[in-house]
Amino acid sequence: MAILVTGGAGYIGSHTCIELLQAGEEIVVADNFSNSNIEALFRVKKITKKDFNIYQADLKNKEEIQKVFNENSIDSVIHFASLKSINESIAFPLEYYKNNIIGTLNLLDIMKCHQVKKIVFSSSAAVYGVSETTPIAESAATKPINPYGRTKLIIEEILRDLYNSDKEWSITILRYFNPNGAHKSGLIGEDPNDIPTNLMPYISKVAVGQLKELKIFGNDYPTIDGTGIRDYIHVEDLANGHLKALNKTKVTTGVATYNLGTGKGYSVLQMVKAFENAAQRTIPYKIVGRRQGDTAISYANSSKAEKELNWVAKKGIDEICEDTWRWQKNNPYGYKSTK
Repeated sequence: MAILVTGGAGYIGSHTCIELLQAGEEIVVADNFSNSNIEALFRVKKITKKDFNIYQADLKNKEEIQKVFNENSIDSVIHFASLKSINESIAFPLEYYKNNIIGTLNLLDIMKCHQVKKIVFSSSAAVYGVSETTPIAESAATKPINPYGRTKLIIEEILRDLYNSDKEWSITILRYFNPNGAHKSGLIGEDPNDIPTNLMPYISKVAVGQLKELKIFGNDYPTIDGTGIRDYIHVEDLANGHLKALNKTKVTTGVATYNLGTGKGYSVLQMVKAFENAAQRTIPYKIVGRRQGDTAISYANSSKAEKELNWVAKKGIDEICEDTWRWQKNNPYGYKSTK
């Protein structure tokens, strides 16, 4: 029996594939490669020395997903596949609702037809919106402030309704904070198609000379240095969280929601300094105005995941920066040899 990993060629998906394979699991990957590169999966095979089936399939196309289930013995699903840019979701909300929600509905419908009732869902801390309390626990109010966050919250509600209709389902929802870093081999990492919107890939693109300077959105927050504070989690720790969540779905039914974060916050300027130390070069930056919806401080309370999944984040910001720089230095144009 195999685990279907939707969006498995993506940043978090590819690292999770490594974690699963190294734990002895069999996997099948389905990805439409709209925001990822199949080269990532070839490198997963190289790192793990294990083979697996790869399908170019879009969740909006039920026939393509049906084919995956017909040709493989699927036991459970880890569902990453989604559009994920906050700014893009504001500009193109219908595309986000169509892709993320309809795609998930198609997947769940086919899972139900094949009596596959175990799923780990890739959600986001974006469901919290601007939280009034920090650290943020799973019980905090969910008030997303952009279409991307709303699609994640709607899917969470769909999953709860599904369980309420059929108690055989085992559903684990993982709300990520700020994934960063890269695999320690330097072979896979984050490879955004356009100008990065996340801090670490933006810094690393500046470090290799592809971008002139880092834009820091606001330095007048009530924080240690005026810049926003966030919870930066290493992608390998995050991948391990999916393995722990999968193990839970194997032995229990129900719906459980977990934050995956470090429980610590670092400012933008602290991250810049840590990256400068790792790369041994200066990162030029420019202070610009705050972005709408940004909050001063946001970091996770992940004690529930520690208690119930036996999971804790082990890597700190120094390892995040070292691994990010190794990936970027070795792959200046990501999975493409040239730009």
